[in-house]
Amino acid sequence: MGTPADRLAELLQFGPRKGKGGGGGGGGSAYPPRGGGAKLPGGLIGFIVAALVVLWLVASSYYTVQPEERAVVKRFGAVIKTADPGLHFKAPFGIDTVEFVATERVLKQEFGFRTIATDGERSEYAPEDFPDESLMLSGDLNIIDVEWVVQYRISDPMKYLYGMRDPNRTLRDISESVMRRVVGNRLGSDVLTTARVEIGELAEREIQEAMKQYDNGIHIVTVQLQDVVPPRAVQPAFNEVNEARQERERMINEATKRLNQEIPKASGEANRLIAEAEGYATERVNQALGETAAFRAILSEYRSAPAVTRARMYIETIRNVLPNVGTVMVVKDGKTAPLPYFDLRKPRALNQEQPQ
Repeated sequence: MGTPADRLAELLQFGPRKGKGGGGGGGGSAYPPRGGGAKLPGGLIGFIVAALVVLWLVASSYYTVQPEERAVVKRFGAVIKTADPGLHFKAPFGIDTVEFVATERVLKQEFGFRTIATDGERSEYAPEDFPDESLMLSGDLNIIDVEWVVQYRISDPMKYLYGMRDPNRTLRDISESVMRRVVGNRLGSDVLTTARVEIGELAEREIQEAMKQYDNGIHIVTVQLQDVVPPRAVQPAFNEVNEARQERERMINEATKRLNQEIPKASGEANRLIAEAEGYATERVNQALGETAAFRAILSEYRSAPAVTRARMYIETIRNVLPNVGTVMVVKDGKTAPLPYFDLRKPRALNQEQPQ
């Protein structure tokens, strides 16, 4: 007893063929038997053929579309429908053929570099460069090495498959052409520093517009600039220029900071001096007006009573002058030591002191 495969091989082997009779003998075999096998009955052959046909019929009557895919069904080469994810049936024996297109998956094309493998956390890139794709000329005639990625999605599988001969190659050529034109309209310093996001957005809009004109069923998701650097041959000189520009920006920022500090400070000091001067002027004017009014009042009183006014003025003057005189010494004739009499600056202390 052998395996089922060996049994099937033995059944498929034909027995010896009969030759034409000859030589007064019975029918001898014209050919020797193959492998010593026996003849396969005609009914078994028909059963095997029928089983194979049934298997082919079943296997070619259905297909499964994955969740991220859409299927395009063709009958004798003509597109008849598109199928959504799930199990579907079709005409067997190659009458209907199916092509699967990943419409829900975000695809990408890389320019200037190639990703070899991705393990979910880190990506491994090809060591070689692709200068034919990445080297381009900026608006100020500087050569810049630009690496970018175009992410896209297939929005219409029928247009993607049959609207254009090679839509992926078309997308690649248009992306490179648009990026070279956008970079060529910018200064090299802007491309290397501040204009990267704006360049990516502008390239995305223009590439999408070109895809709409070609009507090839491709929708652009985003265009991202990965690495924008000068060529390796000029990187040392570029680094020096970049350092000089950074130093210039630093000095400009420091000068601006000093300007913003000193001008408000000087303005505040000027406003303070002006306010003080205005206050002093107002004070002097008011004081002069007060003195004038007092003088006119005294003059009026003097005209009415000159003697009384002169006496009052004299007493007021003495009251204002004597406190500033200081200590008064009374010295008798023939005496050398002064005799302190009273201190006009401390009248209360003198009044409280008792004679001994």
